[in-house]
This record gives sequence, structure tokens and C-alpha cells, in this order.
Amino acid sequence: MASSLTKDPSSTVGGEKTFFGHPRGLATLFMTEMWERYSFYGMRALLPLYLIAPGGMHMSATTATAIYSVYMAMVYLLTMPGGWIADRFWGPRKTVAIGGGIVILGHITLAAPSAAAFFAGLVLVALGSGLLKANISTMVGHLYDGPEDPRRDGGFTLFYIGINLGAFLAPLTIGTIGENVNWHFGFALAAVGMALGLAQFMLGTRHLSPESDVVATPATEQEKRSVLRKGLIWLIAAVVFYTLLGVTGNFADWALLPITIAGLVVPIVVLARMKRDKDLTETEQSKLSGYVWFFVVAAVFWMIYDQNGSTLSIFGEDSTTNSLLGFGFPTSWYQSLNAIFIMALAPVAASGWLWLNRRGKEPSTAVKFASSLVLIGISFVVFLIPLLDTAANGGKVSPMWLVAIYFIQTVAELCLSPVGLSVTTKMAPAKYGSQMMGVWFLAVTAGDSVTGLLTTPQLGVDLNTSGAVAIEAVIAVIAGVGMWMSRRKVSKLMGDVH
Repeated sequence: MASSLTKDPSSTVGGEKTFFGHPRGLATLFMTEMWERYSFYGMRALLPLYLIAPGGMHMSATTATAIYSVYMAMVYLLTMPGGWIADRFWGPRKTVAIGGGIVILGHITLAAPSAAAFFAGLVLVALGSGLLKANISTMVGHLYDGPEDPRRDGGFTLFYIGINLGAFLAPLTIGTIGENVNWHFGFALAAVGMALGLAQFMLGTRHLSPESDVVATPATEQEKRSVLRKGLIWLIAAVVFYTLLGVTGNFADWALLPITIAGLVVPIVVLARMKRDKDLTETEQSKLSGYVWFFVVAAVFWMIYDQNGSTLSIFGEDSTTNSLLGFGFPTSWYQSLNAIFIMALAPVAASGWLWLNRRGKEPSTAVKFASSLVLIGISFVVFLIPLLDTAANGGKVSPMWLVAIYFIQTVAELCLSPVGLSVTTKMAPAKYGSQMMGVWFLAVTAGDSVTGLLTTPQLGVDLNTSGAVAIEAVIAVIAGVGMWMSRRKVSKLMGDVH
């Protein structure tokens, strides 16, 4: 992995041009995901700030956190049907192209100065992201010669750098324009970013693996009609339900609750359905049982981690000076910190894992996941210090507190996220190729749904308080220790996957 991150991008292997020693198609997927993440993280940086701003929606911090969390949960929940559509109808390549177009339409809709258009835009962006995200990661896996290709983990790490390059640039541009010029201009710039990504994807698609065009298990005509019929029934039911909420004046109180519950129930149902599948071999069933452990750990991790865009962002807006060495900056810029740290530390992590592997000392995947939980818990322990200070003394604290928190969370993320992407492609049953990547993203859905459920009007938990932060920190550390104690059991379930 180390060498793959340092080669000249125009180098060749066997007379064929490569991308930092990897298949050339990785460059296409790298750039596509970079621009898609640019649009996504730009809008994400603006979303909670727009929701609480007097010139925006002017909502409470708790309501903004609930909407933000539910939106994030839906983005990742929809990766599951996105993977299923690729497996049964369109194939990954076509699904990504269509998803990109829907994301562009969503950001354009967000740019309209209307509350109804704003929420419609969120729905469209979530739909498009669901189609795109799981399948583009699957296509990265298609570029390599099976799970044991030694370049595979390095390729996913490079891909992860592309994600974070877009995430770094987005708050500095989209965030600045949205906060300082016009909120809706910022959302419009996100549409431009996705358009660039889609154009690049279409131009470079010839470099992708032919496997990316394959529909794994094509649906019959009868199945297609059944899907269309059931889809229309669910759509009509949703329209009727939310129309009734609007007519009765209960929309604000009850709109989020069904979605948060779905975000918790669907992952459980999906995993249970896979476990009951008689077509899976004994080995695949064992790997799937091992994967459940990683899924639960990831859900707890993302529950806390994704609050860097809500709880931490709102704290940055209300309780930090937003000034360093005499230079003031918009709150949305904090969202670039994680990306900066990822780009700086990802090559170090990739090289470090390889260095340890050559000496037979690389931690198992279970240990890496356990470490991620302990670290994310520590990040919230650090968060308690400025929270308690502002609660006791008022005023605002140095932005360096958020810098420190984001740094710790980035180290935690590198122990889990790229490792999780890679292990998902290795442990996926053959029958659930693209869908399994969707299952990985359902862990994000489950974590964000817990946050969303806690902050709905029915429960109304304020996650911006020191008490809530302390409880989450304790939960993460305890779960991390539990995973570490179960590491040998999990490794045995994984079989030949390491």
C-alpha cells in the first residue's frame, strides 16, 4: 500500500498506464467521488447553520439536529435500494450516472428560496446519493483481482483521499458563499460541483471494469411489475400520511418520527433477511455473522461521529470565537478540518498498516474497530472541557478545542471507515455484491437514526449539553472495550478474511 500511494500517476505496469500504481479506472472513480462529496459536504456544512440562522429557517438547535440527523440517515439508508437496483435492474455504472443526475436536480431545487422546495431538494439529494454512493464503492472493488489483490486496501485508501479532497474544498467555497453571500447561492454551487463530477464520470467510464456493467441477478418482467406496483403503493401512502399531518397541523411534531424508526428497523430487517437466506454457503453465513459485529460497532461510532456536523457545528457557531491569530472565518470552515487531517494521515495509516503487516504485528480488523470506538469516546471527553467552561463562565472559547476534537475523531475514523469499506467487499456473499456495500452504509443510517430519534419532539433530548456528551462518551468506550474482548471470536467467524 505504501508504494501505491507514492508512485507517479502516469506510471505504467506491464505497459498499461496506472493511477499511482493502481488501475486507471481508479482515477475516474476518484474524481467522480471527489466532486460528489464536494457537493454533499458543502451542502452538509451549510444545513445545520441554515436551519438555526435568523436569515434561514430560524429553528432551535434541537430541531436542527433532528432534521440534520434524519437527513444523514436517509442518505445512507437509500444506499441499500441503490445497491439493489444496480444488482437487479441497471448495473452499477448506469445507476451511478442516474444518481448523479438526481443529485444535481436536488441541489438546484435547494437553491430555490422556498421552504417547500428546500425540503424537496433534501429528498432528491438523498435519493441521488443513495443510488450513487454504494455502487461507486463497489466499482472500486471491481478494478482489482479479487479480495487478495495486495493493492486493494491501498486503492480504497486512495479513493478515501478523493472523498476528503472534495470534503476539504467544499466548506471553504460553498460554506463561505452560503454564510457570507447568500444561503441559496451556496446550494447552487453544490449543483455545479456534482455536474463536474458527472461529466468526468461519463468521459472516463471506458477505463472501468466491464464487471461494472453487469446486472448481477436480473429481475424478470414479473418482478419489475411487482416492484413498480409496490413502489407506487408506498409512495401514495407516504403522500397521504404527510398530507394529513399538514392538514391537521401536526406536521412539525410527527414528520420525523416514522423516518427515524424506519432508519432503525430497516437495517435489522435487511441483516435478518440475509441471515435466513438458504442460498448462502456455510462459509458465507459465518462471515455474515462476523460482519454483524462490525456493523454494530460502526453504528455506535457514526452516532457520535456524525454530530461533528450538528452538535459540534452548532457549538462552533454559538460558543467559539471563530477567530485565530486575528483572522476570522465562517463556522462552516470547521467542516474542512476532518478532511485536512484525513489527507495528511491516510497515507501514514496505509503505510503503517503495511509496515506492521510485514512484521506480523498488524492489528486485526476487530482491534481496529475497537480502537475507533475508544478514540471517538475520548473525543467527546475532550469536548466536555469547553462545554463545561462555557456553561460555567459564559463567553466563547478558542477554536483550537474543535481542532483537537476533530483530530482525535479523524484518527478514530481511519481505524474504521476505509477498513470497513475494504472488509465489506471481502466478506460480502456473492449473491449480495452491490447490496452489501449498501449494508455497510446502513450502519451510518442506524447511528444517525438514534440521534434523530433522541432529538425528535417526542423525546426532545438536547445533545448539546454536557450530560448528553458524557453519556455518549461512556457508551463508546464501553462498546470499544467489549469489541476488543470479543476480537478472537470475531476473527474466527471471518474465516479466511484478514
